[in-house]
Amino acid sequence: MHITHLRNATVVLEFQAAGQSIGLLVDPMLAPRGSLPALRYLGVRRQRNPIVELPAQADAVLGRVTHALITHCQRGHFDHLDSAGKRFLRERRIPVFCMPHDADYLAQRGLQVLPLAGAARQPFALGGQITPIACVHGEGWVGRFMEHGHGYLLELPGEPSVYLAGDTVLTPTVRDCLQRLQPGVAVLPAGGARFDLGADILMDGGDMAEAAALMAGTLVVNHLEALDHCPTTRASVRALAVQGGWADRLWVPEDGESRAFRYAAVRPVVATESVAVCA
Repeated sequence: MHITHLRNATVVLEFQAAGQSIGLLVDPMLAPRGSLPALRYLGVRRQRNPIVELPAQADAVLGRVTHALITHCQRGHFDHLDSAGKRFLRERRIPVFCMPHDADYLAQRGLQVLPLAGAARQPFALGGQITPIACVHGEGWVGRFMEHGHGYLLELPGEPSVYLAGDTVLTPTVRDCLQRLQPGVAVLPAGGARFDLGADILMDGGDMAEAAALMAGTLVVNHLEALDHCPTTRASVRALAVQGGWADRLWVPEDGESRAFRYAAVRPVVATESVAVCA
């Protein structure tokens, strides 16, 4: 399995099995820097989003995409599917996996929708399996205004299992997925996002430390340094991992960075496109 982090929660996962391959684009936010609204309204951190451009290699990576997977997309969640992302999927006629709740919304926007069969473990591409995992995108009163969506556990033949958490806080359901199902790779949001009022709506660096204690696989951390309401930095997560002794199981990718993951080793190995040196 090959993972390329583009920006925020937008990643491309590439799998191969039985002579076939799939390039899976997750939650495409493809708009230029500053072309989307701010998500904060008070204080000095307020900026139009995204606050960084896509990396230079984005076009090459997007050229390998064959399918897409959406965690949530309604109630204004442009950071997981914006107009540029919809246009990309529509113009290239990319089949889009989603939960039944989002199927009509996406079809009405001209996308080729492949709705999943509810929340049970079910067949997926290349002879694999997919299990939706419910998200809680903020608790308390702020949670009533959020689109909670689902993350996904992907299990494909000959590949490490990968858990794409989607936008969520660290709930008992997420803890159970990490501890009981033991994904080989977990892609978790650590941005610590919050609005001007209310509680956090995403996990943060401290939650990454708890997640690392629950599982033996590799943590891939995203939702960092791309939106104005996500204060967690890459440097702070890396520092926590060093202090906690789990840095060897952490990857905090820069935008555009790629790594390959093998089933047997679980941990990342150097990919030809990668700019990182892996443990």
